[in-house]
Amino acid sequence: MSTYTQICYHLVFCTKSRRKTLIKNNRDKLFYYLIGFINAKKCFIYQINGVEDHIHVLVEINPTISLSAFVKDFKLAASHFIRNEKLFPDFNGWQKGYGAFTVSHKSISYVANYIANQEEHHRKKSSRDEFIGFLRENNIVFEDRYIE
Repeated sequence: MSTYTQICYHLVFCTKSRRKTLIKNNRDKLFYYLIGFINAKKCFIYQINGVEDHIHVLVEINPTISLSAFVKDFKLAASHFIRNEKLFPDFNGWQKGYGAFTVSHKSISYVANYIANQEEHHRKKSSRDEFIGFLRENNIVFEDRYIE
């Protein structure tokens, strides 16, 4: 028998201390680079987008790669590209943690659309409030003091 999987993740990465360093003009360059990174890992990307202090990625990770290894490599690659290309002069890294939420196949288009419209969402809600909402929606127990 073969192995079959469909494990889709909605990943959220915040800049260190949620500093608003990911300036709009250069975000597309970062996203195109990260799409190439994801494809090279033999993963499938549905959507990537973000605002000044965080990015969202909707991705199916190749089953031979652990989630933690993917996130580690993703953050390292993004940081390296940002520094080498001097995309965001005030960027000083990513927060240590991240958010990873599984997405059912039925919900992929909804989540992809949500990610595509990040700027609109953040006119009404801060990234911190958005993240806390994801935690609550997914019944993840957390302590407020650990949410930067």
